[in-house]
Amino acid sequence: MVHASLPLSTPFNPKTPLCFSPFHFSEFPNKLFYFTPSPTVPSYCSQKRSIALPEDRQYETVNTASITNNPVSCSESGLPPLVSALKASAEQNAATFHFPGHNRGHAAPASLTRLIGIRPYVHDLPELPELDNLFCPQGPILEAQTEAAKLFGSSQTWFLVGGTTCGIQAAIMATCSPGEFLILPRNCHLSAISAMVLSGAVPKYIVPEYKNDWDIAGGVTPLQVLNAIQELELEGKKAAAVFITSPTYHGICSNLSDISELCHSRKIPLIVDEAHGAHIGFHSELPSSALQQGADLTVQSTHKVLCSLTQSSMLHMSGDIVDKGKISRCLQTLQTTSPSYLLLASLDAARAQLSESPDIVFDRAIELAKEAKCSLKQIPGVSVLENSSFPTFPAIDPLRLTVGFWELGLSGYEADEILYRDFGIVCELVGNKSITYALNLGTCRDHVQRLLSGIKHLAATYSSIQQPEDRVVTDDAPFDDIIMSLIPRDAFFASKRKVPVKESIGKVAGELVCPYPPGIPVLIPGEVITERAVNYLLHVRSKGADISGASDPLLSSLVVCDVL
Repeated sequence: MVHASLPLSTPFNPKTPLCFSPFHFSEFPNKLFYFTPSPTVPSYCSQKRSIALPEDRQYETVNTASITNNPVSCSESGLPPLVSALKASAEQNAATFHFPGHNRGHAAPASLTRLIGIRPYVHDLPELPELDNLFCPQGPILEAQTEAAKLFGSSQTWFLVGGTTCGIQAAIMATCSPGEFLILPRNCHLSAISAMVLSGAVPKYIVPEYKNDWDIAGGVTPLQVLNAIQELELEGKKAAAVFITSPTYHGICSNLSDISELCHSRKIPLIVDEAHGAHIGFHSELPSSALQQGADLTVQSTHKVLCSLTQSSMLHMSGDIVDKGKISRCLQTLQTTSPSYLLLASLDAARAQLSESPDIVFDRAIELAKEAKCSLKQIPGVSVLENSSFPTFPAIDPLRLTVGFWELGLSGYEADEILYRDFGIVCELVGNKSITYALNLGTCRDHVQRLLSGIKHLAATYSSIQQPEDRVVTDDAPFDDIIMSLIPRDAFFASKRKVPVKESIGKVAGELVCPYPPGIPVLIPGEVITERAVNYLLHVRSKGADISGASDPLLSSLVVCDVL
């Protein structure tokens, strides 16, 4: 066997960058090679390289003539740092022997490339040196995160490829050790529950205000937080952290300024699930952001109202109450070691898009939302969620449009089915009594007009055949009578069995069950199952809700813990 090697002009020194002179490749006279400098040097994307698209799999040109309503874009000459690094790396004419297996699109599945083209595969790269390392950033990822921190007003920002879920889990794990208490609303997202399973934290629940006519839970008040803190103090205990969801899925915002002042007076960190509020604070008609109101940690789904790819989010930190090193260690535990650079670059691009004109970028979307709300209020039999519906709270996100249909004798599920079938209207959130529509930078006037036309038709059709309203849901939230038998972590690891749903009442829940969306649990592992909770689940299931987390999605049975 013959082994060939490249002649080296100087001895290789592992402590210095590997450099090659032109004659190193004299054995390959017809090949063109390009190399990049070390990624720790500012010039990591300064060299121009020829593109290496797979032969006979060239990218189909996208017709952008039909794409409208794109108020902001990044110019080619000023690409965001991580986008620029990804572009340069993808364009090198390299002989590649690394993952992923599609090899920069050469083996991309034809069924998907016919749908999205080849370029996503060309740019689907692993942790190459010039692309930096998510868990030890020194190059373009560090620069991109630093630019995001400047824009959002944090002392440090982390990019997330596991959605807001992994950011919430990291925030809770970094602040709550096993056996320590976490104050949080009972209508929190299920990611907070899984965070307690991971951390061993003990929940101290706050039951939010609840409006039966809407079947919607509100936010959390400073007085509720104070009461929870004082109840723990009377028992000789202290909260390790306070966790608030603001805005809620329906856009209801809590008074975070007073809550953060209250927490900081006791050296308690405030964590805010701001998944639905990455845009908050960037317009005079939008509420102040969690960071602007003093939150220590806030997690945002940059992909929701802003424009990054689905699953990409950011975690922001402010102040010095929380150990940032612990946050980094928790994220390294929770996030994949093979992060998608398409997701990471989309976060950088979304930040750049917003930073070009942060004060006016939402003008059009907010104006369309105002017009839609004004028109909807003129339609008989239709209700619109407004600040007056929850006067305890300072604001409702104007880009959330929640419409109630109970006066027409329709559930939200029934109304949504009709609007989708007859008008092609796709909503964000369906509830028992209402539907929530999310407006964003891509919302166009034609779609708003179609929504209004559909709801007008719905009202005209059903106003004369109104059905008696089903009143199964009581005046209280289905989760306001909490009896906790086991903490979430102990319940998660407890032995379990399945019982008929009616026999589950009085037993300890062994699975997390919630109508989805919005992913707010009705049953949490470790809690005693109540008749009210069972009736509520059966009711919304009959109305068309999808039930997430239940081993039996038909709810004929439930999983319970074996408790002695």
